[in-house]
Amino acid sequence: MKQTVLIIGLGLIGGSLALGLKRHTDVSIIGYDASDQTLRTAKRIGVIDEMAVQMEDASELADIIIFATPVNETIRLIKEMPSWQLKKNVIVTDTGSTKKEIMKAAQILKEAGITFIGGHPMAGSHKSGVEAARAHLFENAFYMLTPFENENKEEAKVLSDLLHVTKAKVVQVNAEEHDHMTAVVSHFPHLVAASLVHQLAVENESFPFTKQLAAGGFRDLTRIASSNPIMWRDITVQNRAELSNQLQVWLEEMKRLQNLLLHSDAEDIEQYFSTAKQVRDELPISKGAMFAVHDLYVDVPDYPGVISEITGYLANDHISITNLRIIETREDIFGILVISFQTIDDREKAVECIAKNTTFETYIS
Repeated sequence: MKQTVLIIGLGLIGGSLALGLKRHTDVSIIGYDASDQTLRTAKRIGVIDEMAVQMEDASELADIIIFATPVNETIRLIKEMPSWQLKKNVIVTDTGSTKKEIMKAAQILKEAGITFIGGHPMAGSHKSGVEAARAHLFENAFYMLTPFENENKEEAKVLSDLLHVTKAKVVQVNAEEHDHMTAVVSHFPHLVAASLVHQLAVENESFPFTKQLAAGGFRDLTRIASSNPIMWRDITVQNRAELSNQLQVWLEEMKRLQNLLLHSDAEDIEQYFSTAKQVRDELPISKGAMFAVHDLYVDVPDYPGVISEITGYLANDHISITNLRIIETREDIFGILVISFQTIDDREKAVECIAKNTTFETYIS
């Protein structure tokens, strides 16, 4: 039986979810966005099947409603929802990156007999907007679902089965676990990256050449500091308790590291780096939280046209890249050309392409 899915919010996530779900032949996608231009664009480029002029009217037709809106807007709409005319067995979900506040707000739906299952696809892109939407955005990424503790398992299975067509790894956790784990691997690293950039800015006042040396490792480590500040303002406010706890743990670790530097011998310091390397090397190779790209380092000779030569080979093989940069200073990687890809599959194809056409060595970090 054909399912009608209403997606409210047609940015990168909502648009990509629409395209991913359209792989299912028994799904019809209705889209709504506060921006008429975004809505028309989504229909014109085939992201959605139908446009919803009025959100509440479209919700009457939907078997599944997905809020792909900022968390604060999702909470506002959830509070209005009990007055909407909805199908009896409708399932409502969201894509917000924090879950406790949303699940707290969704109690009003539970009390009204409306099924709500929190959701968070842990993927993203350096691009934004519906025109950046891609059907493969969620492939191999974790898609976290946070149903209420006593939620009907059959309804959770209906949503999970629907989402599997996006090729995401759908898992269920509770909201508290979700917010704690994402604080560790996603939200807190943004604070660290931002703080490192702030430290660089202060140092650069006394040593103006510092920024010129901030290539390679520093740029890789702090890349996420370039993310949308409004989005990360909201995430930080919504998850501030978990982030405060993580900051305290971080401060204790920094104190331990300071003591190690001041009082330990070279062997102990080496062991500290060795343990970090081992843990890092054992991390699974998959899309992580929020924004994932896959970098390939290419050790290229220095002659005119070498970069266009490589990109030409990739273009001939129809391999799409998301970013291209040159490393001026990096001691732990031989390659000086860094090419970023949105999927692991694209990166693997690039390795084969470069090996087929050149003698340049490639590295994955």
